Amino acid sequence: MAVLTVSVVAADHEVWSGEASMVVARTVEGQIGILPGHEPLLAILAEGEVRVILNGGESITASADGGFLSVENNTVTVVARQAELV
Repeated sequence: MAVLTVSVVAADHEVWSGEASMVVARTVEGQIGILPGHEPLLAILAEGEVRVILNGGESITASADGGFLSVENNTVTVVARQAELV
């Protein structure tokens, strides 16, 4: 089963990184869910939460203030101006 490699970073530090089954984030165009096998994507983040659903079903939530989300080859990178775990 494919998994996502996820990194959530703020401008000055890494907030969280690891493997996940899904990422849900709010973009300027609306909420988006990323699963393994997702098409390459570059999206602008809106202020809000980024949820990372782990393989066991648990979730990690970070608040993000602007930035972008990148998806390529089952790697999701969230880069925010400011971010912290909730």
